[in-house]
Amino acid sequence: MAERESAPARAQKRTALFSVVAAVFLVALKLGAGLASGSLGLVAEAAHSGTDLVAALLTLFAIGVAVRPADQEHHYGHGKAEHLAALAESTFLMLVSAFLGYVAVVRLFSDTPHDVDATWWSFVVIAIVIGVDASRALISLRASRRYSSAALASNALHFASDLAGSTAVLIGLVFVAAGYPRADPIAAVIVAVIVMVAAARLANGSVQVLMDRASADADQAIQRALAGLEEPVDVRRVRVRHAGGRTFVDLVVAVRPDAALTQAHTVADHIEEVVGRELPGADVLVHVEPAPSGGDLRERATVAALTVPDVHEVHNVRLMHVDNGFELSLHVKLPRGLSLAQAHDSVERLERAVQAALPEVRMVHAHIEPLSETDWASKPAREEVADARHVIEDIVRRYTGHDATAVRFRDADRGRVALVTVLLPPDQPLPSAPRRAGDIEDAVRERCPELADVIVHTEPAASEAAGR
Repeated sequence: MAERESAPARAQKRTALFSVVAAVFLVALKLGAGLASGSLGLVAEAAHSGTDLVAALLTLFAIGVAVRPADQEHHYGHGKAEHLAALAESTFLMLVSAFLGYVAVVRLFSDTPHDVDATWWSFVVIAIVIGVDASRALISLRASRRYSSAALASNALHFASDLAGSTAVLIGLVFVAAGYPRADPIAAVIVAVIVMVAAARLANGSVQVLMDRASADADQAIQRALAGLEEPVDVRRVRVRHAGGRTFVDLVVAVRPDAALTQAHTVADHIEEVVGRELPGADVLVHVEPAPSGGDLRERATVAALTVPDVHEVHNVRLMHVDNGFELSLHVKLPRGLSLAQAHDSVERLERAVQAALPEVRMVHAHIEPLSETDWASKPAREEVADARHVIEDIVRRYTGHDATAVRFRDADRGRVALVTVLLPPDQPLPSAPRRAGDIEDAVRERCPELADVIVHTEPAASEAAGR
């Protein structure tokens, strides 16, 4: 079943349809009055409205295409249909205006002025035309701003030029009635010039969009968004394009080479969010690349190890200085489905990759670990964990000097897991925190061997608590 059109799409089509009806009415009115009175200015205005009829029909068609969603063949949607239509109608406007200008110049410099009958009803016609031009220009302008529509904006420009041209024809008829017949071709020349200038502006704007010219305002908005980030990012490339009232932004940023996939994804999401706030409705795509590795040997070794396809995680990287050289030890996690022979091949590729990236490393010692499966955990009954809780709280007080912040238990597939949160002095060196946590975990395992695992999370204590 076909998708229902959105309310904005229906509103744009209604505006374009009103323009078609108005253009048909004005063509008939101006052409009839021009032929009856012999006024080239009115005939020029009729031709101008005829081009607007073509423009309105193209706009109606373009909007019907532009509002379609992206599909398999048009990944960026159909928004450029509006600009193609605007370019076609502007070209048509320039050709017709050039012809009318030529005829007006011939009449202006002819030996005998062309007979123009400036009757009262010709002034009534011009007054009606000016009223219609003003109303449809205002309606199209408001709709183009509300829906960011290039096609409706071009319609508004045309109708405004119609208003200016109709005013010029009115002034020309006033002078004709006062006894200056050459004022009519002068008015026709003015109309032709107005239309040519408007068409040239419209064509230039459409060409710029079709050529994907970057918007200076959009670039500045992106720079403001990136400058407001808490942690600066290395922006490699920014590309901006505009079509169908929507901005498309492509960014390439660099992150730490040892950053995990989830970390890089979080950075990309945050950038998309802040850029989207500066450019509402924009389609923002962020591509993340690793920054050149300029860190220490551990970081460079981690980056090299993660280039091996089967390697999913690297941790516990230790660098050892041995006889004017280095040896490296690390833990590497590989897929559980690999055989021992396959895992060994992966580790050998890892070792070669690390030594190629770090020639100063003579030997790599890799400890293989399988990727862990997800444990489905549940909360045990309180009476089942009372003894273990008492033991854990006693050990935490002995090692830290105050109570544990939280002690939780979970029954997972491999047994009961204790999750403990403890407070440590905030000014102590970072390496002491995991050592203290490890001491607590070992003490709990020794006194509660029934626990499958103990995980201690450390947090900095408030200064008052740390001092007690």
